[in-house]
Amino acid sequence: MGSGLGRAWRRGGARVVATVAGRSARTVRLAEAAGLELLPDLDAVVAAAQIVVSVGPPDRAVEIAGTIAASARRAGVTPLVADLNAISPMTVSRIATDVLAPAGIELVDGAISGPPPSSSGRTIIYLAGRSARRIADLDAPEVDPRVVGDRPGQASAVKMCTASVYKGFTGLLVQAMLTADAHDCVDVVLADLADVYRGIEDWTGRRLAMAASKSGRWVGEMREIAATQAAAGARPELFDAMARVWEMVSETALAQHTPEQAAGDRSLAAVLADLRPE
Repeated sequence: MGSGLGRAWRRGGARVVATVAGRSARTVRLAEAAGLELLPDLDAVVAAAQIVVSVGPPDRAVEIAGTIAASARRAGVTPLVADLNAISPMTVSRIATDVLAPAGIELVDGAISGPPPSSSGRTIIYLAGRSARRIADLDAPEVDPRVVGDRPGQASAVKMCTASVYKGFTGLLVQAMLTADAHDCVDVVLADLADVYRGIEDWTGRRLAMAASKSGRWVGEMREIAATQAAAGARPELFDAMARVWEMVSETALAQHTPEQAAGDRSLAAVLADLRPE
């Protein structure tokens, strides 16, 4: 996602810098393919950037913000920071107030909806905060920025609500397919569901494989959703349980695939074989 957004902003005319220090060979390949200007470390990135964008695992969002603040202090700069991670409004507030504000840094709250920017569709970025328009005004083909308010936390609230439906449904599908497979009735179950979910026989395998390839990140996101819902007066147990579902998936053979591998053409039977807990 970070490489895809960087490529889109670069195509829009911005100078986009990044670092791949300590990252995997896959991340290096993606960053290079996106044409990003690679600098030796985060200190160099923060010193060079007017806007620093954080896109990472939800359960590391606070840590990432802390490293950005530390780099900014060392460089004597105060870039605008856009946190685009899938985190709760409470975590946004913690980052803004406890982590970035002491370093004199302003936060724009952001939330990504959809896959990385590509020619096949646009990626929505919801934004909130006093300076949200600075991010929204960046020219980027295939990116659809939408300012939803001037209070940090509003954009992340949107993400917590939409992700609860999108990823919650996929979690239900994991549970249903594993159970149907155990009782040798997958085809019958899919045929019944096809009355409401058109084409489900065709896309279930790929959807589960893609979700599994990202499941390690989704565990923390489910807990952020649970906390958000609890703070709103809803019950947290549902997405506490969803976190356990994705934790289970993250420990399967299917989760060892990269998103690129998961996007390949595999039968649902093969996907379920690799999805079954060992």
